[in-house]
Amino acid sequence: MAARCNFWLPKKKRFCSNVLLRDSQFCGNHTQRSDGQWVPCPIHPSHSVLEENLQSHLKRCPFFKQAQSLSIQPFYQEGVNAGKEEEEGGQNFSSEMKRNAVHGMTLFEFSQLINKIKSIHASICSDIGDSFKIPQACDIWTNRQVDRGLPFQEKHVMQQASILGNLEEFGVLKSCGDDAVSGTLKSEASGDADDVPSVVEFGAGRGYLTQVLADCYRIKKILLVERKSYKLKADRSLRQKESVTLERLRIDIEDLKLNAVESLQGVPYLAIGKHLCGPATDMTLRCCISKQCNQHNDAPSDSTCRLIGLAIATCCHHLCQWKHYINKRYMLDLGISKDDFNAMTWLTSWAVDADHGSDLCGTGSIDLQIRENEHVESDPNTYDVKNMVKNMKAVDRAVVGLMCKDIIDVGRFVWLKEHGLECELVKYVPSNISPENRLLVARQKS
Repeated sequence: MAARCNFWLPKKKRFCSNVLLRDSQFCGNHTQRSDGQWVPCPIHPSHSVLEENLQSHLKRCPFFKQAQSLSIQPFYQEGVNAGKEEEEGGQNFSSEMKRNAVHGMTLFEFSQLINKIKSIHASICSDIGDSFKIPQACDIWTNRQVDRGLPFQEKHVMQQASILGNLEEFGVLKSCGDDAVSGTLKSEASGDADDVPSVVEFGAGRGYLTQVLADCYRIKKILLVERKSYKLKADRSLRQKESVTLERLRIDIEDLKLNAVESLQGVPYLAIGKHLCGPATDMTLRCCISKQCNQHNDAPSDSTCRLIGLAIATCCHHLCQWKHYINKRYMLDLGISKDDFNAMTWLTSWAVDADHGSDLCGTGSIDLQIRENEHVESDPNTYDVKNMVKNMKAVDRAVVGLMCKDIIDVGRFVWLKEHGLECELVKYVPSNISPENRLLVARQKS
């Protein structure tokens, strides 16, 4: 019998049962990590390797074949939707870098930033209304009449149903009447196939937003875009529907040329995404709006795929980057500089600080009026921004965070309008279902 790892597992009260590595008393999981220089894998930075082993690792990295295969696809172009940095050598800012920049402000500078955020929010964000729509077409999901083999979490179903309800309310989706309520799809002969768009779900994850859409509306062609691999996907259930054609692309939205996807040629499509993290929303907008995409290409696009509408639930604004943001000009016109934007994206993380049992907007009593020449006789470390933030009420921090999220999303909303789309920015579910409850809905002008 092969010797086993000598690492003691205190919770299980036994030794690890994995096989030993050669010339070691431990398995691969429990061998002490080398003190050498570890570097991120250049093929996929999700893992790191010893610098001395890097060249040999590149030949056997499990992501190598995937990257090779992807690079020859016609719909792949590295960084096509990434956006551009005005200054040379522009870099992404980590959350730690953003936090340090905020904590490095003077009290007066921090006060000025908060007051600027309050003023801008009051002037441009007053029209974000509640739009919690549960359409009748989604009754089979909201009433739990679906296959019990499919995962069901009420808060996710409410969000998915409301996204589709807002699309229906906005005139992008059409209900299938009684057939939709019963969970069956109309036959192709019962309606005009041209009325049924293809659906592209960005950041699809396991694909259950599309699953609800396919169950409740007569969708025939589906394209799922996701850079990661997931278990327990909706793909298996979707492929069992005879009328549905499903394609999944494992690619980063940043590198996707949607106009070059063969299955979308000559097809009107609807773009959807639930909780697209940070810059993924901006990249999706660039990917979908052909005028913006084509400026990165060497030649004009002759694609005939056509966006008819979109619904994107935004999320994780703390991950947003100035380089990727879709409407930098609008931010600058508002008086928000690159440094202000980076600070605001870090402040958005405050939005989850408080209890979201009720709507927080407007409930805070933020008062950070600090005179520029205010003299503090005590230890100055007691009065720096870091300590001021610690002493702020959770509800005040949450309100500031939500204001920053709204301003960032309004910039995206304005960008869509500038590109000829009718659009709305709404709160699609109550905050007690999800504090990440802003939804961009848009359609081509009729």
